Amino acid sequence: MIVKNLTKNFYINLSIIFLIFIIDRISKIYVINFNVKNSSTELYTSKFLNINLIWNEGIAFGLFSFSQNNLYNLLTAIILIIILVILKMIIDSKGVKKYGLLMIFGGALGNLFDRLFYKAVPDFIDFHVEEFHWFVFNVADIFITIGVIIMILFELILNNQKND
Repeated sequence: MIVKNLTKNFYINLSIIFLIFIIDRISKIYVINFNVKNSSTELYTSKFLNINLIWNEGIAFGLFSFSQNNLYNLLTAIILIIILVILKMIIDSKGVKKYGLLMIFGGALGNLFDRLFYKAVPDFIDFHVEEFHWFVFNVADIFITIGVIIMILFELILNNQKND
């Protein structure tokens, strides 16, 4: 019975990770191919949203961008270690917390794939209000952010229940 539940949960978890990875890949491939085909980084422009391809060599939202290969490789290795820690946390977690970690893991794998394959992460979603632009991000970043929000809410609710 336990083995059957573990196998079932394993396939559900793997499906969530795979689905996030595939949605991220499809969106990035579409934007990259549009860029190559039309020789333009601008896919869509509106009052609050632009779809513009930029290549992010740093970490989240373009922070810590490096031009040196050694620093870039070190940063990629650190990201890989963090992904492995998240995998261990997924194995040890249950319930809602596990789904938040699965979202973070799936998004992180998508971005790690890009770092290894392209040596940069394609970001293209640009929200803005007039001249104020939020950081440009991608679909993997959306899942990572939702996963982090779930984890924060889970911890806040868990801490409130422990204090009562």
